[in-house]
Amino acid sequence: MAKVTVYTDGGASGNPGPGGYGAVMLSGKHYKELSGAFRLTTNNRMELLAVIKSLEALKTPGTEVTVYSDSKYVVDSVKKKWVFGWVKKNFKGKKNPDLWKRFLKIYEIHKVEFVWVKGHAGNEFNEVADKLAVSAYADGILPLEVDVAYEASEKD
Repeated sequence: MAKVTVYTDGGASGNPGPGGYGAVMLSGKHYKELSGAFRLTTNNRMELLAVIKSLEALKTPGTEVTVYSDSKYVVDSVKKKWVFGWVKKNFKGKKNPDLWKRFLKIYEIHKVEFVWVKGHAGNEFNEVADKLAVSAYADGILPLEVDVAYEASEKD
């Protein structure tokens, strides 16, 4: 079984504001970059979406994955098992339930370990993921998608 290492990052300008996610996936000689951008979102949503998109990109169920993230929100929610308590309470009072539910579906398929890394501390692939996330929404190259669940929740 192949092992995959993933570095993820996300951000938003203004928080909320335009935002993006970036990820670098490594496995043996394979290297893949992922990114996307939204017209209105939050940094936490983009941090979590970077992980989701990376896990969804895996082709083989049961893949061993180590996710490196500078997001305490994402890493602690899983490692400290908070998200599993949120499920029992149907995410009442919690932000981003749409993304957490999507995460849990793909998380259950693989063997995922999370490692927190300090952001902007010179970690090569974390820096690449950061650049991918920022350029996704700031460079004007990618079309800014609509974060439908976020924008709908803001109208409530």
